[in-house]
Amino acid sequence: MELNALLDVPMALPSAPRVVALLQTELLSIEPDLRKLCQLVSTDPALAADVLRVANTPGMALPDPVGTVSEALALLGMNQLRSVVSCASVGSSTTALPGVNLQHFWRYSLGTARVARSLAVGLKLHQGMGYTAGLLHALGELAMHHAMPQAMVALNSTVPPLDRARVEAERRALGYTYAEVSAGLARRWGLPQPLVDALAAQNKPFEGDAFEPLAGVVHLAAWRARAREAGLTERQLAVSFPDVVGVTLGLDIDMVLQQTPFDWIVAQEEEQPLVV
Repeated sequence: MELNALLDVPMALPSAPRVVALLQTELLSIEPDLRKLCQLVSTDPALAADVLRVANTPGMALPDPVGTVSEALALLGMNQLRSVVSCASVGSSTTALPGVNLQHFWRYSLGTARVARSLAVGLKLHQGMGYTAGLLHALGELAMHHAMPQAMVALNSTVPPLDRARVEAERRALGYTYAEVSAGLARRWGLPQPLVDALAAQNKPFEGDAFEPLAGVVHLAAWRARAREAGLTERQLAVSFPDVVGVTLGLDIDMVLQQTPFDWIVAQEEEQPLVV
C-alpha cells in the first residue's frame, strides 16, 4: 500500500481500557479535575492524538497549532473531551490489532515520552513538545497494522517491531517506515511543524542536511525505551547506543541511561491511577 493511500484509510487507533475507564469516571464528576484529565490523556498515544487533532481543527481558528495535551485541553470544552473519550477504540491486551501487543506498545510509547521530555529539559528544548513527540513517535506502527494487517504480521515474523533492523526492513518491504506514517498523520491532524519534522526525522535526525534536535531527542529516548523492553546487558547497551546522535546533542550513554522511563509501571501494577 502506498503511503498516501494508507494515510487516507479511516482508522480508530486503540486506547488503553484502563485509561479510558479512569477518564470516563473523572468526566462523570460534577467538576472534573483538569489536571487529572491531562495526566490520563497524556499516558495514551491514541487519545492524546485525538485530543490534539480536535484542538487543531480549522474550526478552532487558532493563531498557531498546539502541540501538547495541556494546551489542547485548555481549548476544548468538557463536552468535546467526553465525545473524544466515548469514541475511543478500546483495545484488549493482545487481539485488538493483529501482530501488536498493545500492552507493550503503550508501555514503550509512554517510556519514550518520559525520557524525551527529560532529555529535552536538559537540552533546553520545548519539554512539552518533546513529550508529545515521544508519545506519538510510533503511532505509525499501529496505523500500518490497522491498514494492512497481513503484510505487517508477515514482516513481524521476520523482524519484530522493536528490533534495530526494523526501520530498514519496513523501507525495503514498503518503501517507507512507521516514522513517515507518524509524521504524515501528524501533518494531516494539523500539529505544529516542528513536531511533524521531529517525527519524520526521528530515525535519521542528523543525516545529510537534516539537523533536527527534537528528532535526536526522540531517537535517543526510543533507544532507551527499547533497551529497557529488551532487557539489554551492559555490553549490549554500549554496542547499540546511537553515539553519533548522542555526540551531536552532547549526550553520552550514561546521561541517557540515567533517565528512568518506567516508574509508572509499579504504580499501575499496584492498581494506582496512571500518572505522568
